[in-house]
Amino acid sequence: MGIALINTNRMKPPIAPIGLEYVAETLVKTGHRVEILDLCWENNTESAIGNFFKEKNFDLVGITLRNTDDCAFTSRKSFIDSFVRIVNSVSDKTEAVVVLGGVGFSTMPEQILELCKADAGVWGDGEVSFRELAGRIEAKKDWLDLPNLITQRGSNWVRNPLYAASPEELPPMDRDQFDNIRYFNEGGQAGFETKRGCPEKCVYCADPVAKGNRTRVRSPESVVHELKKLLGQGIDRLHTCDSEFNIPEWHAEEVCREIISADLGKRLQWYAYCSPVPFSRELAGLMSAAGCAGINFGVDSGDAGILKRLNRNFTPEDILTAARVCKESGIAVMFDLLLGSPGETKESVTGTIELMKQSQADVIGMNTGVRVYPGTRLKVQVETPDLKTGLVEGEGPADPVFYIDAGVRDCIFELLDSLIGNNRRFFFFDPSKPDRNYNYNSNKRLIDAIQKGYRGAYWDILRKYVS
Repeated sequence: MGIALINTNRMKPPIAPIGLEYVAETLVKTGHRVEILDLCWENNTESAIGNFFKEKNFDLVGITLRNTDDCAFTSRKSFIDSFVRIVNSVSDKTEAVVVLGGVGFSTMPEQILELCKADAGVWGDGEVSFRELAGRIEAKKDWLDLPNLITQRGSNWVRNPLYAASPEELPPMDRDQFDNIRYFNEGGQAGFETKRGCPEKCVYCADPVAKGNRTRVRSPESVVHELKKLLGQGIDRLHTCDSEFNIPEWHAEEVCREIISADLGKRLQWYAYCSPVPFSRELAGLMSAAGCAGINFGVDSGDAGILKRLNRNFTPEDILTAARVCKESGIAVMFDLLLGSPGETKESVTGTIELMKQSQADVIGMNTGVRVYPGTRLKVQVETPDLKTGLVEGEGPADPVFYIDAGVRDCIFELLDSLIGNNRRFFFFDPSKPDRNYNYNSNKRLIDAIQKGYRGAYWDILRKYVS
């Protein structure tokens, strides 16, 4: 049977669709024929879709949505309307079963399905469910009972039970289904996974909603196999796609030891998302020896009360310690802040910026406003009467919802300007400050830097290019 997989992410700099590539490899290695339409590179999506389906017939089409929006309160740029147009165009041009998936889709699947001419959706991991779906369709068997599937029953979309597959159920990933070298040349890095799911309970985070709240680790050997394959293509700058690389810490250490054992530490440079705890000197040393060049810590705040409200399990002192340990090991550090969450005040913002100034972080990224995703604890909290005034929202899922506390909403930008001044370590999520803007989407300075040969995590590229 014919299977088509379509990448709809057209964000620039381009980001290789690692999740869709994992689905494609799983299908190919179980005997299925897969054709890929990568709309990232197309000038006219409608023409590309028309030409693609004019030349080929398919029985099953999978379409992925990586991001619902750019997660920036200052721009509130949604990708849902363009995704819906693509899905509807595809559905008009094929008789195949059309199924939606992806991390972005999984954060609000029913809302998106209501807008599209699609037959079903897959929430959570797609590899096993999509493989089983292809097998059922090929055998002309009923497939409505498959795990992770969302289908319409009457006027409602109904989710089947979630099956969170072990990564060990998947074949070794050779990363040969997409033009990864082009993504690397135009995007500056490639992604790889060492685990899935996140057991942390941060009130705002959609990762457990989309990927599950139980950690499922990959074997260090399978991670190194994938890294070797990417290196063989000429890709030597990478970034983990894990929620937090160091949770659990023992697994991060094992992955690093396997990279070192395979003698890749000096041939690769990679970056990771990490939590400030647990983060030992031993792990920092192993990460450095394994080629880790930088870590993005999502610290959110430097105020103990705000951290508690966000259900973070670390303290301001832990933040300073993490930076110090990294610097001792030669690892660059970025701290990501979320300013304006429930309970934020001028005093908490001021204390946070002062803590950041004390830290040895190379970059401090400042996000004003917190994205509110369906299915999160924050979504429930901000619907209460005493917090609802902080909501900034439009109508429908194509207009992203943010929260910024009334205590700082009218003064946050002026306050930050007064606190930061000309300190070049602080980057804004604000398109009005192009020389210090680290909003990834359509960032001209980032695109220019990559074209000039800069490689690595976008924040590390920007700090070097700006300086």
